[in-house]
Order: sequence, then structure tokens, then C-alpha cells
Amino acid sequence: MKVSIDDLHKAFESRVRLGIMAALAVNDTLDFTSLKEYLDVTDGNLATHLKKLEKEEFIGVEKSFIDNKPNTKYYMTEEGKAAFDEHLNVLEEIIRSQK
Repeated sequence: MKVSIDDLHKAFESRVRLGIMAALAVNDTLDFTSLKEYLDVTDGNLATHLKKLEKEEFIGVEKSFIDNKPNTKYYMTEEGKAAFDEHLNVLEEIIRSQK
């Protein structure tokens, strides 16, 4: 089976979106502030990338209030997990093919 970089998912070309998905792959949910601190990005930058992943239906959003303050948590959807797993598999195949 021939594997090329064209098989990688375009949604994960950004380091921020890749970081979001990696963080959500090992956490059930993460709130906006945690993601922002983990990825060391601005509010606007993170919000833009989260919206793109949400539009692809790769992440879901839970909004609530904690002590009368809004709290937004994100989680990886089943579609997102499948797409991210496939992306990682293609990366592994590309690496293996270079040996």
C-alpha cells in the first residue's frame, strides 16, 4: 500500500489543531483555559482553531457555569477520534516507509 502526505487530514495541518486533538485524545474533556495554557496560544488563536475542529464535527462543546462564571469544555467526538487515529496511522506509515 502506497502512503503519501496527501493521505494526511487537512484539519490537522496546523500545530494548534494537532495539539488540541492530542490533548483531547488523552483527556475526556478540557476547558478553554487549560487548552490555552497547554498550547501557549492567545484566546483568539485558540478560538479560531476550536471553531474549525467543531465545524468538522471532530470536537464537541459543553457550556456551563461554575460559581456564576461561564465554563466551556471541549471533548473529542467519535468522528474526531476516528479521523485523528487515521491521521496518526498515516504519519506512522510515512515514517516506516522511509526506513
